[in-house]
Amino acid sequence: MSHVISPLPALTLGELADALSGQDVDAVVEPAEARDVRLRGMSIDSRTVEPGNLFVCKGAAFRPAFLSSAVELGAVAFMCEGASSPACPSLPAALSQAAPDTPALVVSDVRRAMALVAPAIYDHPERELTICGITGTKGKSTVAYMLRSIMAAAGVDASILGSIETDDGIQRFESHNTTPEAPDLWRHLHNTVDAGRRHMIMEVSSQGLKYDRVLGLPLSIACFLNIGRDHISSVEHPTFEDYFASKLRIFEQCDTAVVNLGCDHIEQVLASAQSARRLITLRASHDQAAAAPDAAAPLPTPDFLAENISSTAAGLSFDVVEQGGRHHVTLGMAGLFNVDNALAAIACARLMSISYPDICAGLAHVRVPGRMELVPSADGRVLAIVDYAHNELSFETLFRSVTKEYPGRRIIAVFGAPGGKAQERRRVLPETAGNYADLIIYTEEDPAHERVEDICAELASNTPEGVAHLEIYDREQAVRRAIDEGLAAPEGAVVLLLAKGDETRQHRGDDYPEVKSDLAIAREVLGASSPQA
Repeated sequence: MSHVISPLPALTLGELADALSGQDVDAVVEPAEARDVRLRGMSIDSRTVEPGNLFVCKGAAFRPAFLSSAVELGAVAFMCEGASSPACPSLPAALSQAAPDTPALVVSDVRRAMALVAPAIYDHPERELTICGITGTKGKSTVAYMLRSIMAAAGVDASILGSIETDDGIQRFESHNTTPEAPDLWRHLHNTVDAGRRHMIMEVSSQGLKYDRVLGLPLSIACFLNIGRDHISSVEHPTFEDYFASKLRIFEQCDTAVVNLGCDHIEQVLASAQSARRLITLRASHDQAAAAPDAAAPLPTPDFLAENISSTAAGLSFDVVEQGGRHHVTLGMAGLFNVDNALAAIACARLMSISYPDICAGLAHVRVPGRMELVPSADGRVLAIVDYAHNELSFETLFRSVTKEYPGRRIIAVFGAPGGKAQERRRVLPETAGNYADLIIYTEEDPAHERVEDICAELASNTPEGVAHLEIYDREQAVRRAIDEGLAAPEGAVVLLLAKGDETRQHRGDDYPEVKSDLAIAREVLGASSPQA
């Protein structure tokens, strides 16, 4: 179905400068006589600039040549951070030389500025949307897809933004960032409205909150799932406290807060959630004994409670208790931890007035690409599980669940660590996996500008003593070797293919070359292992 893109409003540089001056951002137009220059739309990527756009000069890897390219494609003005004092920003000489005849909006804080002007440039699409933001160390993608599946069952077509996929009704592609930069975020919101949709489900990352990518975005619902250590590095969050504080900022811009009472540091989470107009809580009964060990005061009675949880051939089943009513739900996904995710999706759906029959239908047939994807061998002795688990909390939860649900089987894990960020993972992931796995194979996982060999060596150096491990740099070879090891195990095996899920690209240098996904390889190898295939 084709959609007609509605025209964006024409705004002047002067209007944008005046708007910023009232929001703690100093802004000047250079040259001053260019205040009446009109623009439509904006871009932060020189390759996607359209005629009439405002181009944003930002990023650690930004080069003046990007500005020249943007002007060649039709950018009529650019925004940049000033080269002198914030109170009196001046145009950096390198940018003036790159685009000598192009006017500029020079600001004291480019991150904040682009987030503040984007709503006006994209004609305030938020006014026509119900926006649900989901944050947490693990489970964001799963809850987002569960909620979208529920909404689809109810006949509601919703957009989604997250770490797996971007789908705004007009554009659809594999995501590179969990939460896009403000110009891209607001374009996707505008596209959602143009596509006739009225709901946006989005993952909200700690980076998106810390670096103002979602500044000024009103959330109808903010769902806080959990908190654990992740993204601790010199280029992300210097400490856990900074990471946690960034996550909690989501409550500053929401109408209704949804909080999992099984979350660590629950007292701090609940205290921050008080800034929302309304607070809704949830808890799965398997978390009851261990929930909030750090809580000094009794926790509130949950608004949504999951009870009678059991595994089934198709996935899981449980009862939801809400306001005294009881509703039986069957979830078409494995992993006991997914009850918490499903309960969060149910709470969000109920806040949108979706009925339990639609909720049950949506969850019974839900599929989250690359999340708990089960690929069995023909005889059932070997099970490959493809999952995006990539941090300490998700590793601990997944490995613990696998050992409980598949006792006695050999556990083989394949994973790596990304380049240039989340340095702690190189220590905690081998330590966590080593508590459960019989064999670990370290391999490529978006190395960016680092050498795969160096990352794997660092992971291997942190493997607990006595745990068998290999380094196989080619990811497809690593997956195939892991499955072969599983097929050779007389006791049967669970092969965990972690962190990349259903992704078909690797981040190498500045490029994202296409590769075969873990899921595709597992299906190919285990299908070939069957004489009936």
